[in-house]
Amino acid sequence: MKMTAAVFVEQGLPRPYAVSRPMRIERVDLEGPGEGEVLVEIAGAGLCHSDLSAIEGNRPRKLPAVGGHEAAGVVVEIGAGVTRVKPGDHAVMLFVASCGACELCRSGRPNLCQSSWTARAQGILQSGARRISRDGQPINHYSGISCFAEYAVVSERSLMPIPKAVPLLDAAIMGCAVITGVGAVLNTAGDIAGKAVGIVGLGGVGLSALLGAVQGGAARIAAIDLSPDKLALARELGATDTFDARDPECAAKVREATGGGVDFAFEMAGAIPAMSLAYAIGRRGSTTICAGLPGHTATFPLPSAALVSDERVIKGSYMGSADPERDIPRFVELFLGGKLPVDKLRSDVIGFDGLNAGFDRLADGQGVRQILKPRP
Repeated sequence: MKMTAAVFVEQGLPRPYAVSRPMRIERVDLEGPGEGEVLVEIAGAGLCHSDLSAIEGNRPRKLPAVGGHEAAGVVVEIGAGVTRVKPGDHAVMLFVASCGACELCRSGRPNLCQSSWTARAQGILQSGARRISRDGQPINHYSGISCFAEYAVVSERSLMPIPKAVPLLDAAIMGCAVITGVGAVLNTAGDIAGKAVGIVGLGGVGLSALLGAVQGGAARIAAIDLSPDKLALARELGATDTFDARDPECAAKVREATGGGVDFAFEMAGAIPAMSLAYAIGRRGSTTICAGLPGHTATFPLPSAALVSDERVIKGSYMGSADPERDIPRFVELFLGGKLPVDKLRSDVIGFDGLNAGFDRLADGQGVRQILKPRP
């Protein structure tokens, strides 16, 4: 079939992206699903900072590729052997397609499953196929998803069915921003009830973490960012305290406001200065959780003696330490019950013609989650 898609052509192009156009809107060919694969009509796809990092050249990708890894849509057709979904189902896309059989999956850590990692690096699906082409030349898949398009063919393990009561434009961010941010709080941190929490970086993931902190019963929630608009939204969503990250006294002010520092600090910006700030706002015995993804060569220097004497903990959180089969239904139920208002994170809905400019806005820290709607 023919479809319109955003083809990611080159990394490291100069800004503004509206001019250099790293994403080229083109007509491409899409094959139907093979065994274990599913054809999905994309209803909405989120513009994520991970995509921006790839555009900037900080995360190598096999190009050309149809971009995008965070979306929701409607199942159109299934390949042989598919049992997870059926035509007509609504589904959230997952950027980690776990196998369900390895030791990590069996131990409840499917977010760390590596069964799809080699395929993702090679720009292919788990089956080894490429289903996208242009003028007979193959185009790579991005994170096994490639949702900046009217349709996508993905592994059935990249999908999680959801109730049709969930608006698909809201569901679009559940497979990345929400599962990563809320999961970092409720899964990686665990019991935060009555605790003081600090969140550094208030993009889609950071504000999802804030919603998770509210849901988890945190007593104090300190939200930290560069943007006054995001700080205002954080207060609306339940932050008890907000702080400007540009203030040289920011860490000291957070520690003063929380009586010595937070119990759990979450780094959600994917930058070493943000990680340093997240560590600095923690009290003795606190845990710093990093869910942002900086460049692969970035390092964070640790004050080793204080790490011991203060009994500090530093943890990574990938995909919110989530089990999607457990967590997507849980988060959907919270959303439908009005307890996880992820719809408030949607800052704009754009078409293909606004995609590159959307990444300019993302790079400038404007808005929270822009959603590409492939069809009017």
